[in-house]
Amino acid sequence: MSSIPLYLQKTQMDRQFKKRTYQGFSEFLADLRFLFSNIRKFGKMKLISPDFRERLMLAVTGVYGCRYCSYLHAREALRSGVDREEMASLLSGNVRNCPEEEATALIYAQHWVDSNADPELESIQRLVETYGSEKAEAINVVLRVNRIGNLFGNSLDCLLYRISHGRWEG
Repeated sequence: MSSIPLYLQKTQMDRQFKKRTYQGFSEFLADLRFLFSNIRKFGKMKLISPDFRERLMLAVTGVYGCRYCSYLHAREALRSGVDREEMASLLSGNVRNCPEEEATALIYAQHWVDSNADPELESIQRLVETYGSEKAEAINVVLRVNRIGNLFGNSLDCLLYRISHGRWEG
């Protein structure tokens, strides 16, 4: 049993959810608008192999901490040939066990999430220099798609937590 009073535990949970959930419906709509207006770019996702795509997804999921996405992308990563050690490493924020040629994109993906999908110009330039503009654009589409899923899952958990008066912990 925790020695932290329940009301403080609730405050800590609220802070965690606030960090990893949509802060408003407008933020969710902005992501959807991006996807619908860039639907043709989904074809560019084919520039990224399935195992690379899943590594990107796991890197993002490791930052967001969405349990639904962790399950889904761990399963898909295994299917695409990513081994368990590499998967666990990515979910814990470490890219050392990943292919060296993907490290720049994986670190970029983590920065992209930390910056709330607004990475520094230097990071974007390094991504483009490493992979070319078309593949860099495909990487960003993958990240945006994953952001919607991750934040939706975390927002759902937050809602369940709130309507259960703190009894739901996911």
